[in-house]
Amino acid sequence: MPIVHFHLVEGAASPDQERCLLEEASRLYADVLSSPMDRVRVLIQTYPPSRVALAGKVQAMGDKGAPYFEFLVLEGRSLDQRQALLAGFTDLLVHLLGVDRGLIRGHCRRVQPEEWAIGGVPAALARADHLRALTGGSQP
Repeated sequence: MPIVHFHLVEGAASPDQERCLLEEASRLYADVLSSPMDRVRVLIQTYPPSRVALAGKVQAMGDKGAPYFEFLVLEGRSLDQRQALLAGFTDLLVHLLGVDRGLIRGHCRRVQPEEWAIGGVPAALARADHLRALTGGSQP
């Protein structure tokens, strides 16, 4: 279920920087949550500068803007994990895009397992099936 959306102003990142952000955010997510990489989703949404305002001022071409990110985790992830992701995604934007740390905003959205589907199956059930498979049919 690990999914993160980065919202950026068009032109704030080169294609190479975007690729690095996608790859490094994927690794961070997988590492912090001890999640298999095949479950991680990282997306970048860009907006024309004319459709982004920072402090009441519409952005100009070439402005870094004020990146925003939002990520999802299933309820039950620890506060330490959630805060590590908030800090880690912020650090990536600072390091890779050269954005002023004070302008970056991030949000963690916790989702109840019964309100999230994996292949159309509620995560609560998919998790139970996954645990049964790992333990050879017996549940701890």
